[in-house]
Amino acid sequence: MTVEAVSAGAILFRDTRGEREYLLLKSRPGDWEFPKGGVEGEEELQQTAIREVKEEAGIEDFRLIDGFREEYDYVFEAGGKTIHKTVHLFIARSFEASAELSKEHRDLQWRDYEQALNTITQDGPREIFERAHDYLDQLADKNGEVEDGKYLA
Repeated sequence: MTVEAVSAGAILFRDTRGEREYLLLKSRPGDWEFPKGGVEGEEELQQTAIREVKEEAGIEDFRLIDGFREEYDYVFEAGGKTIHKTVHLFIARSFEASAELSKEHRDLQWRDYEQALNTITQDGPREIFERAHDYLDQLADKNGEVEDGKYLA
């Protein structure tokens, strides 16, 4: 029997001297990924993503970017059960310069687009990351260089 599980998280970025850098976390099994985790109780997907960024990256000052949500799924074995997990990813902009490593991860790194693309371990998140980066480019092109409104949908 397959158990269904749902997670949510965020592709978190910061602007550093006009360049976007993305936060990647190295999980205990060794995959590089974005902050994400299971939906708890009656949480909405966005609420889960917000909670997970706070818990896994120690970042409090950030904002979800409107208009982007994509999902990927995978299957794994745990505790003798087959689990089908669907992960929903949003985009979030951090207004903090640093992040804190949680107990759930072995490492964290802020990476530019090319570095992040080459570091992300799994195909599903990597493909969504490419689309998220393109989406942010489109918002920035549409809104110009107005710092507060650069990434408004």
